[in-house]
Order: sequence, then C-alpha cells, then structure tokens
Amino acid sequence: MHIQAKSFTISILRFLLIVISLQFVSCQERDQVTVLKLAHGLDPSHSVHMGMVYMAERVYEKSEGQMRIDVYPSGQLGSERENLEMLQIGSLAITKVSAAAMEGFAPSYRVLGLPYIFVSREHSQRVFDGPVGREILQDGEKFWLRGLTFYDAGSRSFYTKDRPINHPDDLRGLKIRVMPSISAVNMVRVFGGSPTPISWGELYTALQGGVVDGAENNPPSFFLSHHYEVCRYYSLNEHTTIPDVLLVSTKTWDRLTPQEQQWLQEAADESAVVQRELWIESEQHSLEMVKAAGVQVSYPDKQPFIDMVQPLYEAYKQDERLYDLIKKIQELQ
Repeated sequence: MHIQAKSFTISILRFLLIVISLQFVSCQERDQVTVLKLAHGLDPSHSVHMGMVYMAERVYEKSEGQMRIDVYPSGQLGSERENLEMLQIGSLAITKVSAAAMEGFAPSYRVLGLPYIFVSREHSQRVFDGPVGREILQDGEKFWLRGLTFYDAGSRSFYTKDRPINHPDDLRGLKIRVMPSISAVNMVRVFGGSPTPISWGELYTALQGGVVDGAENNPPSFFLSHHYEVCRYYSLNEHTTIPDVLLVSTKTWDRLTPQEQQWLQEAADESAVVQRELWIESEQHSLEMVKAAGVQVSYPDKQPFIDMVQPLYEAYKQDERLYDLIKKIQELQ
C-alpha cells in the first residue's frame, strides 16, 4: 500500500510538471517578441538617428509590444560597409547608409548622386516619395538589400582648409575627400580636383595631417564631425542632394509575417516625415554654430558649377535605363 501511494504521488508530480511546462511554453508563445537590430554610424544627436528612434517607437506601438527595434548608433556594430555586409548575410536586420554607398550594389542609385539633378528640396522629395524613389529602393533586393525609405540628408557643399571654393577653378589641384561613389569621383574630376576616397571615421585625422585639402558634405555632418575645427571655409555651392537610405536585409524581411512587414514599412514612412522636420532645424543650427566658431561661410554662384557637370549627364545616354530615370526625375521639377 505504501508503494502504491508513493507511485501515485510520483505520477501526480509528473503530471503537474507537464502542465507547468505546457503553461510555460504557452506563455513564451504569447510573449514572444520579434527583435530587430538596427546599426548605423551617426551620432545620437543627428536628426537621422532621431528619425530611426521614432520609427522604433512607432513599431513598438503599432505591434503593441510584439515587435521591437534596438538601435545601435555611432558605429557600435561596425562601419557603414561592414553594416551593409552584415545585412547581406542576415546577421543585422536594418542599417542606414548614404545612397552613394549603394551605387556599387544597385546602379540606379547613381542618378541620385548626379550634381544638380534636383532643383529644390521639394523636387527631391517628390522623387523620393514617388514611383521613381520606390523603383530605386527596390533595386538593391537582388543583393539582399531592400530599401524602406529615404531620409533627408540635405545638400552637400565643399569645405576646405586654406581657401574658399567660389568657382570650380578653385578646386584645381586640391585633394578632396569623397565617398566611395562613382558619381562623386567623376564630379570632383570634372571640377579639376583630385578625388580621394577616405572612410568617414578617418577623415578628421586626414584633414589634420594634410592627406586631403578638403571634403564635401551637408551642414550637420560638417558641424557634428568637428571638421570645422580644421576646415575654416565652407562654400555652399550645394552640388548634390544625396539622401540617406534605410535598408532592411531581405533575409530578415522574408522571415517577417505580412503584418510585421506592414508595421515596419508604415513606421519607416512615418519616420521620414518626422526626420525631415528635424533636419531643417538641425541644418539651421549647424550653420549658426560653425559661423559662430569663425568659419567663413560663402554662397558662390552655382551656374559655373552647373555648366561644368553637363558632360556627366551626356555619359548616361549610353545606359538606356539610367537615362530614362534621369528624364523621369527631371520631369518632376
């Protein structure tokens, strides 16, 4: 009888353990959260970072906590190039890069780097938000890089150490840092300068050491990078309006449910609207700060620059698809 009671007690304990285990698994399934890692190289005070944080907040709200994006700024998980490679193998979900960095993956991105292809901020936003922008965003999918949205990165202008750039001739003989972009390299060559690709993280030291004589970028990047401490001339010729692009790994995207894909895309689109407002404020603040620091800010006549880059457009006539994109962009002026 004692043995039977003991056996019964063991059976009850086993049953209770099974019930508890099933309840634990059930709770895990109910509480399971889809977590996506987003890494980029910008400072947390940058408007683009703030836009991505807003996106993460909206994803969490839309999913009622079922989906979460963890944001890693300031190159914590690697350089821009490393983040792209991590997306391709699926070890990172989302990153933000300059659209120029995508030229080596998807040819259509090259047209966004053409000097003076956009006549105004409104023009560029019509392109980014419309069918042309969506076509370009999708062009990287064959390389496992799906575009979600474009962020405003303003217009890029030249900043230099020893003299202002008030005319294209002022660039002759100068070594100018450029992104690893065919469009940027060709542009500086047309102006008579020597294009020198250098990673963003190494640029401050390269300017200090005389490896390059100057660089080109938008006002917030010029200010937040502290490059104004070395380069005392900022010439707002606004030669290119290259956006930042938010990318998701297709390996990650394909694992998401249709509902999760919808949450992510909607949040990305909403964050672009917020980021653009933050960008305008950041741009104004950055210019005020570099002027206060003693930087000579000039506003050169753009027409000589525009005239000199026309051969770059002629070269694209050999590529029917890219030239068609250029014409579509120009029609949206």
